[in-house]
Amino acid sequence: MSPKPMVRPGGRSARVQESVHTAVRQLQAEVGREALTVPLVAARAGVTPSTVYRRWGDLQELLSDVAVEHLRPDGPPADLGTLHADLGAWAEQFLDEMASPPGRAYIRDALLGDPDGNNAGQCSDFAADQIEIVLSRASDRGEAVPDTEQVIDQIVAPMMYRILFRPSQLDAAYARALVERTLSKA
Repeated sequence: MSPKPMVRPGGRSARVQESVHTAVRQLQAEVGREALTVPLVAARAGVTPSTVYRRWGDLQELLSDVAVEHLRPDGPPADLGTLHADLGAWAEQFLDEMASPPGRAYIRDALLGDPDGNNAGQCSDFAADQIEIVLSRASDRGEAVPDTEQVIDQIVAPMMYRILFRPSQLDAAYARALVERTLSKA
C-alpha cells in the first residue's frame, strides 16, 4: 500500500479522504462494486483522478481503505455486568457483522488491497481493543479474565476461519460456544 500522508483533523487531507470514502459508499449502493472506477469515484468526490491515485495508488487500495474504515467499531462494547455476558454479546455481534454478506465483502476488500498487511493489522487491532475493554471491565469487577491473545486465538480466529473458508453454521450458538470454551479455560 502506498504511504498515506499525515492527516490533520479538519485539514484538506481529511476532507479529501472523507469525500472519497463517501463517494465510494454511495456509488457502491447505486451502481455496485463492479462498476466502480477511479474516475467515477473522483468525479463524485469532487477531486481529480490523480488525487485518488496519488493517495491510494489504485482502486483496490482505495476499496481496502474504505473497508477498514467500515470495519472500525462505532463505540465500546456493551457493558452487561459480567465477563460472560459482555464477551458473549461482543462475540455474537462480531460474528453477525463479519459473517454478513457486506461484512464478508469488506473483509475481502480490506485484504485484497493490502499487500503489506497494514490493513489486516488494523482490523486485528480493532478486535483486540474491543476485547481489552471487555476484559478490563471484568478485571475491575474482580472477575478472572483470560489474556487478550487467548480470546483472539480461541474466539476471533475460529470465527474468521469459518467466515472465510467454512461459512456454514455461523450463528449466535456458535459464538456462545466459543466463549464458553474460552472462559472455561480462564
